[in-house]
Amino acid sequence: MFDQPAPDSTPPVWEVGALCRAVSGALQARFNPVAVRGEIAGFSRAASGHCYFTLKDGEGQLRCAMFRRAASQLDFAPRDGALVQVRASLGVYEARGDLQLVVEQMAPAGQGALFEQFLRLKARLEAEGLFDAARKRPLPPLPRAIGLVTSLGAAALHDVQSALARRVPHIPVVLAPAQVQGAAAPASLRQALSQLYLLAESGKALEAEKTTKNPPIDVILLVRGGGSMEDLWAFNDEQLARTIVQSPVPLVSGVGHETDFTIADFCADLRAPTPTAAAELVARPRAEWLAALGLLATRLVQAAQRQTDAGHQRLDGAAQRLGRPSGFVAAAQVQLAQQAQRLRHGALIKMQQLAQGQQALEADLSHVLERRMAAQAERLERAALRLQLLDPQQVLSRGYALLTDAQERVLVRASQVRTGAPVHARLAEGELDLTVAPPRLL
Repeated sequence: MFDQPAPDSTPPVWEVGALCRAVSGALQARFNPVAVRGEIAGFSRAASGHCYFTLKDGEGQLRCAMFRRAASQLDFAPRDGALVQVRASLGVYEARGDLQLVVEQMAPAGQGALFEQFLRLKARLEAEGLFDAARKRPLPPLPRAIGLVTSLGAAALHDVQSALARRVPHIPVVLAPAQVQGAAAPASLRQALSQLYLLAESGKALEAEKTTKNPPIDVILLVRGGGSMEDLWAFNDEQLARTIVQSPVPLVSGVGHETDFTIADFCADLRAPTPTAAAELVARPRAEWLAALGLLATRLVQAAQRQTDAGHQRLDGAAQRLGRPSGFVAAAQVQLAQQAQRLRHGALIKMQQLAQGQQALEADLSHVLERRMAAQAERLERAALRLQLLDPQQVLSRGYALLTDAQERVLVRASQVRTGAPVHARLAEGELDLTVAPPRLL
């Protein structure tokens, strides 16, 4: 320790910085290197990569700094409340005169053996290809049913059910309860997953045969709330990992908090940071689907209107080119009716594919289309009637004749022909060949 000055001597006068350096040197010579165990508080990572936190227990606390080089060697994510053991150098931060630990290494305290076991299993399964991105499957955008594996007494169950009920209340959820902590938990989790696998496979087969009304499971959630490494250890079971990769449908792992990682997370098709986030990943909000349906309905109505307008334009053009349009008008009516039927049929199929639960919207759309098609059909009938009134055949049927000369020019004046010239007459029923006679004198 420091030498005590004699009672009658005058102590030397120190500069502040010099005293801090002297104390720091004395501490380094006396204690370093030092190993310290404590709980993390106030952990932060600067943009530079350096980490700053406080290490504390029930009797004291020390400020700590872990510079970027050492922080880059961490194989876990430090968080507030975690119990850790550090190897560090004790000194004085001279700018503030604070006692400080400069940390070189950090590991979870009391979990060294478990963590080493976790790393060995992770490396072995990764080498076997269980974590390969190529085997990960995308989530279905609108699952017909959702499988759920968790504990009946877990807060995660309530969180997931609340999220699903809020976002997709129309999608059924099939719960397979399991233990999520303790020695029996791995076997319980495997059994629950196997039950859902059977339901998923049999549901797909029965639906293909049209022998069941229950929709098949399209995605599975495996969830549990946060905890220590010991609490989550069931999700680091090797046999559970192999069961997860055998899932016939995409599987989402939502185990622990955002900083917690388990072997189950790496094997799943997708990892969620929390159980609630896992539920939200497989459940797009109902409002989004309703908005999409409304947009499709608007587009279908607009498309039907465009088809109807195009049909009328073609019909008007044909009426201008034809002398007797009645038959073509009838054909156009049939074609327009067929188009309307195809539009209604296509609209209904599209709406059913997008959302089976939106039958009311489909009915409204069908009624709108029927009313529009009925109005267009009525317009078409009125146009056909007007065209029939202009049909030359209707004029001939009232006793008139259509006269043409040898060059098939229509005769409208007597001066167009000479005496003795041939003339062709078309009557309402039949035709006549005539010769022009001299005019009779009255």
